[in-house]
Amino acid sequence: MPHLLFEPAQRLWLLSTPSTSYAVRLDADDNVRHVHWGGALTPAQAGELAERTPAAGSSFDAAGGAEELAVEGGARFGPPSLQVRFADGTRGVEWRYAGHDADDGHLRIHLDDRHYPLRVTLHYRVHDDSDVIERWTTVENRDEQLPITVQRCDSAAWTLPHRTGYRVSHLVGGWNSEFQLRRAEVVTAETVFTSRRGMTSHHANPWLALDDGTAGEEHGEVWSTALAWSGSWRITLHRDPAGRTTWTGGHGHEGLTWSLAPGETLTTPVFAGVFTTGGFGAAGRAWHAYVRRHVLPEPGEPRPVLYNSWEATGFDVDEAGQTALAARAARLGVELFVVDDGWFGGRVSDHAGLGDWTPNPDRFPRGLRPLSAEVHRLGMRFGLWVEPEMVNPDSDLYRAHPDWVLHMAHRDRTEMRHQLVLNLARPDTAAWAHDWLDRLVDEHDIDFLKWDANRPFTEAGWPGHADPDRLWIEHTRSVYQIMDRLRANHPGLRIEACAGGGGRADLGILARTDQVWTSDNTDPVDRIAIQHGFSQLFPAQVMGAWVTDSPNVATARETPLRFRFHVAMAGALGIGGDLTTWSEDELKEAAELVATYKRIRPAVQYGTAYRLTGDGALTAVGYAHEDQFVVLAWCPSRPYGHEPAPLRLTALDPDSSYRDQDTGTVHSGAVLLRSGLPLPLPEGDHASALVQLIRIED
Repeated sequence: MPHLLFEPAQRLWLLSTPSTSYAVRLDADDNVRHVHWGGALTPAQAGELAERTPAAGSSFDAAGGAEELAVEGGARFGPPSLQVRFADGTRGVEWRYAGHDADDGHLRIHLDDRHYPLRVTLHYRVHDDSDVIERWTTVENRDEQLPITVQRCDSAAWTLPHRTGYRVSHLVGGWNSEFQLRRAEVVTAETVFTSRRGMTSHHANPWLALDDGTAGEEHGEVWSTALAWSGSWRITLHRDPAGRTTWTGGHGHEGLTWSLAPGETLTTPVFAGVFTTGGFGAAGRAWHAYVRRHVLPEPGEPRPVLYNSWEATGFDVDEAGQTALAARAARLGVELFVVDDGWFGGRVSDHAGLGDWTPNPDRFPRGLRPLSAEVHRLGMRFGLWVEPEMVNPDSDLYRAHPDWVLHMAHRDRTEMRHQLVLNLARPDTAAWAHDWLDRLVDEHDIDFLKWDANRPFTEAGWPGHADPDRLWIEHTRSVYQIMDRLRANHPGLRIEACAGGGGRADLGILARTDQVWTSDNTDPVDRIAIQHGFSQLFPAQVMGAWVTDSPNVATARETPLRFRFHVAMAGALGIGGDLTTWSEDELKEAAELVATYKRIRPAVQYGTAYRLTGDGALTAVGYAHEDQFVVLAWCPSRPYGHEPAPLRLTALDPDSSYRDQDTGTVHSGAVLLRSGLPLPLPEGDHASALVQLIRIED
């Protein structure tokens, strides 16, 4: 079936993915109405649905069905997706259909205002290898003289079929506790999920999943959406008293306005969605495949085992200490050595030096090139921590350019972590940031940047600019552009997105980075829940996960080295402990576990992930890849004398046999599916197991 079909008699569009269909129509007033998002439909079936006109709830409500991009005007009382005000004070929009065009799975529906020179285009894009549907909007001011004020401009609105008992799944948290999965009933009200921080945020993520209250990990209808944007955002979920459930989302938040100059076009970020009948697990796997195929710049490249010096040294960074750590890291089989904060300017604490991006002459009297050369000689790549969007007031940069930061006239400049935010929406500030990063990478032979951003926006003003709220959009776009230019200039450069931990994890940043630092909390018990939430949207290969010291620096919890490794091996493995304090036995065990990770890395980073739940506190994840199925299982605590039951697996062939790569034991696929896999868990708390099963010919 073709990806896109148009039925002119019904003014109906039908978009098809491998397993699903999406249909919209024009009504008599040229409003684009939602028809269907769910299982696959034929054109005739979509046409039958399009003929149904939802009844109004009462004489006080308008009928007609949900709109694909609701506006102000007429009898509309739900959350609008688009709010504009014209130069004469008129608000709202009345549509006139202006045609459509389509190519390569990309549908564009053009709408003009009936009186004012405003053009809005609704964009839809489908792929032949994914059920994910991409949507976004462009708004064009076609007036030659007058501006248009934009008060809200969402990427898309989504509508569900009528069901009772809808639930919403979303991610909440804070610093050191990101990606906590929550599920709740969708109440009859408007529920707003948002970040007003200028970044994606630790506290909420622009991802939602809706189900009818009965879905599980491997069964049930799930509708899931994710916004590809790394700045402030807002998603409004609305269930009306008649039971209709919709949500609309895009960049920005309440209180912002943007002026669209004559001839200017505003393009929103992609707001993508996927439907599945296979539960939350299938929805997650659909997202993982989509991220690999259509988002990541280098999806086929294995993420290296890295070492990061932060927890070992803090700000006490110098050439001798980093060289010693590099030698020990190389012994473990580390492939990428990353120097964290403290290498530049007067940066001996978080009070000063941020913005002065040259090596500290006392700590690195020969610069960074000798350390870079030594790391490369040891067979590792060389990485560096940077925070290009921030500045300490106690820095040469700030003393020279105090106007470069976000600020407002006659208002204090709030410091957080003793720093301010640079306004990268300014062309001069953005040019400076690109230039020093480009020079740094080139002069020091840098392979990897850990790009951090440790504080939200405050006093987000732009004195003297005619449209100061645009900085909320243009700052994020500038970050994207700088990263894109750096990668174009240095094709071998790889980037990790970080924002005080997991404060900037989204599909927008992943389009120009290779992985995300999931959380500053490296406690393995806490990380199990953090990584579970992260996996609802993101694949394992982008999930930075470190093994650090015990007791843990954040929680003071003591855990075995094996347990710490097994939790971190579920993602892109890293090591962050003080290796100079590890015993020879610990170094030997770590080297063996790193070698094991490299053996299973193709399955973890390229495989299909299945979240598994066992007995009691036992949880696990399995990765199916080619002829193997890798299981990582964790049991943080258990009652005395209690052995968890065998772990039931999934995605195996019941007619095949599987050999345990370590013990040689052969298991029947049918038995593993129905009765489970006995796990070699050690006694006591913080027990874990890794099992690599290889399919064999009977």
